[in-house]
Amino acid sequence: MHSSFQLALVAPEILLLILATVVLLADAFVKSVQRRTTFALTLASLFLLTLVSLWQWSEGVHGSAFGGMYIADSLSHLLKIASYIAVALILVYGRDYAEEHEVMLTGGEFYSLTLLTLMGQMVMISAGNMITVYMGIELMSCSLYALIALRRDSVVATEAAMKYFVLGALTSGILLYGMSMIYGATGELGLHQIAQVVAGGGAGRLPLVFGTVFIVAAFAFKLGSVPFHMWVPDVYDGSPTSVTLVVSTTPYLAVFAAMVRLINLSLHGVALDWQPMLLLLAMLSLAVGNIVAIAQTSFKRMLAYSMIAHLGYVFLGLLSGVVENRPPALEQAYGASLFYLLIYVFSTSLTFGLIVVMTRRGIECDQITDLRGLNRRSPLLAGALLAAMFSLAGIPPFAGFYAKLSVLQALVGADHVAVAVFAVMMSLIGAFYYLRVVKMAYFDEPEGEVVAGTAGTFANRLLSLNGLALLVVGVVPGGLMALCIQAIGSSVGFGS
Repeated sequence: MHSSFQLALVAPEILLLILATVVLLADAFVKSVQRRTTFALTLASLFLLTLVSLWQWSEGVHGSAFGGMYIADSLSHLLKIASYIAVALILVYGRDYAEEHEVMLTGGEFYSLTLLTLMGQMVMISAGNMITVYMGIELMSCSLYALIALRRDSVVATEAAMKYFVLGALTSGILLYGMSMIYGATGELGLHQIAQVVAGGGAGRLPLVFGTVFIVAAFAFKLGSVPFHMWVPDVYDGSPTSVTLVVSTTPYLAVFAAMVRLINLSLHGVALDWQPMLLLLAMLSLAVGNIVAIAQTSFKRMLAYSMIAHLGYVFLGLLSGVVENRPPALEQAYGASLFYLLIYVFSTSLTFGLIVVMTRRGIECDQITDLRGLNRRSPLLAGALLAAMFSLAGIPPFAGFYAKLSVLQALVGADHVAVAVFAVMMSLIGAFYYLRVVKMAYFDEPEGEVVAGTAGTFANRLLSLNGLALLVVGVVPGGLMALCIQAIGSSVGFGS
């Protein structure tokens, strides 16, 4: 393969590395506390990256590079573009908050670290080798540790960063141990080669199964699934809200891509071993996440447990993909999981964006009671909140309803009817705390001083567009679902 073609495949990563360096160096010469120049450069970088990935996707730039360590296909293009858009939303929503709450006290590291986090995610999304997967995870995780601890004067933020760092280091060790066992069982590091050895029956059975167990556990921790969820509420609540926006959205897209390629495709031949694990993780996450979320008074902690519950649906879609080795079932089920995760990411970015926008200088708007009477103060923000809560709850006609319906259809198609009924019951429980938020915003009177403030016009309009997009996708979901299924279909034959 020509080196020029390999460079064309990895163009987004090369460009992002250059742009992140430019942003970091340019920020050194910015004297303004507002960091408008750094902010504009970062958004321009994301716009340029989006154009490059769109060009690659439209021109059919697919293939593998560097001996199969890097993969460019429709799945990678779709997830990268979604990541660019989500990061742009995060930065627009979180800019005023980061400035007012001294997240940018010593400079524009918030922007450069966010770009480096995105870099790690892109490496994970295009990983075709276990070493590349690990490199991407570590680059993303180290940037997140630094982001969470940016407020050095905050004891809570420092504690959250330390918890995440210690548990993340432990998880990295577990992941490496699992990968070493997979390598010992198959003699391969490339994901495509591992799939071939496993399918041909040439892998050692015992180390292969144990390696799979360790890798599933590591990914479950990175995603925050029960019983590896102990870090999620503390990190969500302890981080500055603008950083929580980063932690709670795009990393899940990257871990999903790595999980699909490594567990669900490379280890497809041992599906009977990892499917029960995913089923247990899914049911525990649905139950614990939804039930514990009801008792929360902090909006951020409620959303943390809500996220844990949503992971259950993603896992249910993944475990429904292997049905008597029928590829159509795999593409439909994995496509449903991908669609669900995309809707979750943009619903969550809207929700945390609202928290950021409604935060006034010196006052954290993170308690559920702070939302009382929001409709009387700002009907626009109340409408966006309603769209986010209805989408997360799965209430039609918002996108979350179709996302849950597609996962349930995949479950029923895989003969997991009882599990589908359980998932519906847990969703009914979850609807309670989402509707409670809407009820406070629309029907309760505000207590005392008005806590929620208003932000810039641009951020408000973007919040409205985000909520409107959830409604439009819910009404006309076919286009995005077709893209998800097509993207999964391209990844099934990766490296071949």
